[in-house]
Amino acid sequence: MRRSKEDTPVLTALEALADPVRLRTVRILEGPELAVGEIAKVLQLPQSSVSRHLKTLSDAGLLVKRAAGTAALYRVVMDDMPMAIRAVWMAIRDQLSGPEYQDDARRIAAVLAERRLDSQAFFGRVAGEWDELRNRLFGTGFTARSLLALLSPEWTVADLGCGTGNVTELLAPHVERVVAVDQVEPMLDAARLRLNRATNVQFLSGSLEKLPLKDGAVDAVACVLVLHHIPDPVRAVKEMKRVLRADRGGGVVLIVDMVEHDREDYRHTMGHSHLGFSGEAMTEVLREAGFRSVRVVEMEPDPEGRGPALFAATGRI
Repeated sequence: MRRSKEDTPVLTALEALADPVRLRTVRILEGPELAVGEIAKVLQLPQSSVSRHLKTLSDAGLLVKRAAGTAALYRVVMDDMPMAIRAVWMAIRDQLSGPEYQDDARRIAAVLAERRLDSQAFFGRVAGEWDELRNRLFGTGFTARSLLALLSPEWTVADLGCGTGNVTELLAPHVERVVAVDQVEPMLDAARLRLNRATNVQFLSGSLEKLPLKDGAVDAVACVLVLHHIPDPVRAVKEMKRVLRADRGGGVVLIVDMVEHDREDYRHTMGHSHLGFSGEAMTEVLREAGFRSVRVVEMEPDPEGRGPALFAATGRI
């Protein structure tokens, strides 16, 4: 059947919106005006693929493109859409839901935060040059690693559920001793291999519910992406409190884990007992375990991350 001239724009828009990535793209661009590179970060796709999708959507009248120097910026402007196309999009957008759209929203926030921190503070990494130069010279992770030097060099820190030793490796240069605990022997073997040159790390086999440590044995506890595996988080956090001492300015626990989410498949594919924790739930766990000065802060998401958002929770004895 031949299209009428009146039908063509609407059918072109429908064809453009038939792709799930393009649906996400239009939904993203209802918010802030973004450059191609920033959109690629949110969608977690190669920039070349994103450029093709943007062209299709622009040609269909769904996006507005604006040049700013060498950069191309895109946005949905409802008032600039033909009325028929606007009606199509409004009918479709009301049906869009799911974790991918929530993840996109978090990554947009991270991209905008990154843009704000850029040295030129306008077009983010598109026009700002200082952050890009700094990253080329020194990498992207040195700032966070350098802040570990704020830890007391007299402390003994327990890395609970140490896995292959990522956290222990970061802590070891900055404290007197790290006690790395895990109940999975292959994980401990990998951590030992990773840290075979470290002279201030002790590896212990044990569970979080019954730590192989004496009362008051450590100044600080770190538990990173482990608590969601524990059926009884309060019991585990009470054990963390038991092994802490506070007479050298320590007595602090740090728990990093996932914000409450709905990815039910994590229970089956990765053995998660909990689908993350809300801020209120984590606060209650720490307080019930006897900690005070409890604080739970949702962490800014990494644009490259594909999992749920994370939080950092702290408490003192």
